[in-house]
Amino acid sequence: MTTNPETIAAVPPSVVPGEGQTTKEVSSAHPVYRSDEYDEEIEGELPTEEEFQTLRRVPDKIPWIIYTVAFIELCERFSYYGTTVVFTNFIQQPLPEGSRTGAGFKDGQSGALDKGQRTSTGLTTFNQFWVYLIPLFGAYVADAHLGRYKTIAIALGIAIVGHIILVISAIPPVITKPSTSMGVFIVGLIIMGVGTGAFKPNISPLIAEQLPLSKMVVKELPSGERVIVDPAVTQSRVYSYFYLFINIGALVGQIGMVYCEKYVGFWLAFLLPTVLLCFCPLVLLYGRNKYKQQPPNGSVFSKAMRLFILAQKGKWSINPVSTYKRMNDGLFWEDVKPSNLATARPHWMTFDDKWVDEVKRGFAACTVFCWFPIYWLTYNQLNNNLTSQAAVMKLNGLPNDVLSNLDPFALIILIPICDLFIYPALRKYGIRFTPIKKITAGFFTGSAAMIWACVIQAYIYKYSVCGNRASLDDPATGETCEPVSINVWAQTGAYVLIAISEIFASITSLEYAFSKAPVNMRSLVMSVALFTNAISAAIGEAFVSVSADPLLVWNYGSMAVIAAVGGIAFWFIFRGLDQEEDHLNMLPAGHLVVTKDIEEPPAEEQPVAREIKG
Repeated sequence: MTTNPETIAAVPPSVVPGEGQTTKEVSSAHPVYRSDEYDEEIEGELPTEEEFQTLRRVPDKIPWIIYTVAFIELCERFSYYGTTVVFTNFIQQPLPEGSRTGAGFKDGQSGALDKGQRTSTGLTTFNQFWVYLIPLFGAYVADAHLGRYKTIAIALGIAIVGHIILVISAIPPVITKPSTSMGVFIVGLIIMGVGTGAFKPNISPLIAEQLPLSKMVVKELPSGERVIVDPAVTQSRVYSYFYLFINIGALVGQIGMVYCEKYVGFWLAFLLPTVLLCFCPLVLLYGRNKYKQQPPNGSVFSKAMRLFILAQKGKWSINPVSTYKRMNDGLFWEDVKPSNLATARPHWMTFDDKWVDEVKRGFAACTVFCWFPIYWLTYNQLNNNLTSQAAVMKLNGLPNDVLSNLDPFALIILIPICDLFIYPALRKYGIRFTPIKKITAGFFTGSAAMIWACVIQAYIYKYSVCGNRASLDDPATGETCEPVSINVWAQTGAYVLIAISEIFASITSLEYAFSKAPVNMRSLVMSVALFTNAISAAIGEAFVSVSADPLLVWNYGSMAVIAAVGGIAFWFIFRGLDQEEDHLNMLPAGHLVVTKDIEEPPAEEQPVAREIKG
């Protein structure tokens, strides 16, 4: 099979099909692309350099099977957020007098363990850390051994067990014994975290892998307009609606379970999410023969790490300036391409030059994710401190943790607005709102949300009769402080700004992890993106000491400054990567052969790095 020389000559070098992406000539203007990954044909022209700059970019059609994966995520997020939304009250607040379920009813405060704000912040922060540490393990198992489908199925089973244990911690015979309930609760928290953490890095790649198009093509619309069908735009749409499903699940789960907690008890708030989670394996079973699945590829991660270590050989120096120059001379990855090593190629290097380019792109994505812990510091205030802040404001009968639902509610409204109106308008006028720009905007809107929360907290201290001890509730001395007169809906701005920042940063991180990872390392790169939440949670532990009166203004203020400075630094560091966006997205897929235990292959079939023609 040969490619059309005239077509390729008109295309930038970065978009010429390579291994895994060949063309066959239908006519001189309409080559068909065959992806070895899924063995599908997509008709369309390769875009020229001029077309890259002038044609409008549009998304491809979304296959229906994608929505079944999104529904699984909706149910899982209902179970997770519906459970975790009541953690703060369950841990922090005391069991209401005479209650055996923790329900506060109309005018009372729901609670159970009476461990205080610092303990609740510490445990919810630990949960955040644990849930986003496990993805590294879950991703490795999926990419190397079981594949995404089997890993997701096992993870769901483990999560269900964890949820059942949480239900036990809240039943009347247990919840009335705080020490016993606390122990059972922590066990359930850990087991649930293992299941949730192994689930997360695999469900996101699975949904985007159902898309047929992997490279940009030019097509003519029925209107006669020529457009570029861009996989990056399609992935952005898919992940936007994937996130929409996440937040529908989160919103319904959080609102419903908050009222279950308030009027029935914590046992029901833990039980209903468990029941809904049990639907996930059934839907997964339905799609087992319908999903496109990337098979496990053995020890791919070890090959990538060996490649990274080899690339550093001879570049380290006692002089840090010399080390920096050698690491950034533009040859870091070029020097270790099989074609450049020739006879010096190690026996474990069973891949071609294109796979090295994919690994280079994956490492660049992971470098971008290294900045996300700063962003997540602001987002994580939703899980604890903003809920505690609401408890000292005028609630008018609302549960104090119901306001956190403004975040998913805002997302459900704003995601379609961005996808259907704002993003197409920007593309129409030639404004490239690329992933790096979106993430930068996410940092700044996250900072704005913390400024809003900081101002609210300052006014709470100003109007509280207890001054900067507004949340005072000491059963030992009987001292309590009445809520301030500020209406709890004043928090709305903080939640809406955080939602906007999620659209820019969080959704984009999913899209970026999928599009920049090597095909056989997608779960692993996704897990790195998720792991930044764990790092942020660990950093957040350092802020526990300022997560209580009288230091909460300092807490929100410092978060705002850190996010703003982080956003500025992020843009200046990665603005060059932003200019390479199209080139990185159009890299052809590389070929890699994984041999058992990475031993030397048989001499007569030694893999050789070479360009694969036609």
